[in-house]
Formats: sequence, C-alpha cells, structure tokens
Amino acid sequence: QVQLVESGGGLVQAGGSLKLSCAASGRTFSTYLMGWFRQAPEKEREFVATINWSGDTYYADSVKGRFTISRDNAKNTVFLQMNSLKPEDTAVYYCATGSRPYTSAQAIGTRNIGYWGQGTQVTVSS
Repeated sequence: QVQLVESGGGLVQAGGSLKLSCAASGRTFSTYLMGWFRQAPEKEREFVATINWSGDTYYADSVKGRFTISRDNAKNTVFLQMNSLKPEDTAVYYCATGSRPYTSAQAIGTRNIGYWGQGTQVTVSS
C-alpha cells in the first residue's frame, strides 16, 4: 500500500506561482511513474505531468513551459512548480502513481493510476 499526501495549494493571482509537494510513504517502486492530475468543478480529471526515477518528464500541452515536475528520491517526494498561473488552472490537484512499470515519462490516463492522494486546492484569481 502506498499513501500520498499533497500540500502547497492556495489562492494566487493570475501570473503568480505556487509549488505543490507530494509526500509518499509505504512501498514505492522506481519503475512506477509519479505524476500530477487536476480536476476543476464539473469537469473530468485530467493529466498534468509525469516523472520517472531518473527525472525524465512529460507535460500536458496546457501546462508545458509553465509547470515543472521534479522529485527527491531520498525523501520520496514529488513537486510541481507552477508559474505564470492562469484562472483556467484553478482545480484540485492530485498526486498519483502509475499502476504498472513504465520506462519513460509519458502521458497516462486515470485508468492507469495505482494510487491517488487526497488533493490540494489551487485557485487562481483574475
């Protein structure tokens, strides 16, 4: 069993920045991707970014160039640095692990997630 706990959400003005953290505990595996998803009110949960053990990353087009995913393997923690935030970035952000091994970071769907965190709210005002 893996437990994921997100933190760092909050309220920020458009153009501002936030950094989210996700602390993992329990049994984690180097071959399993870690990543971030988000879900706005009345919308489907969508992919944001993934990262593998070596630090290779992949981003959704909507956040490419603005968000950076990173990890600290010694601390079992993954981060999401969010810059140039827009009102459309407003959502609950969820940390997640893949449900099976992957070699490279890539886009994954919610069906391929093994574990979810509880989420942290990010609100971007105009």
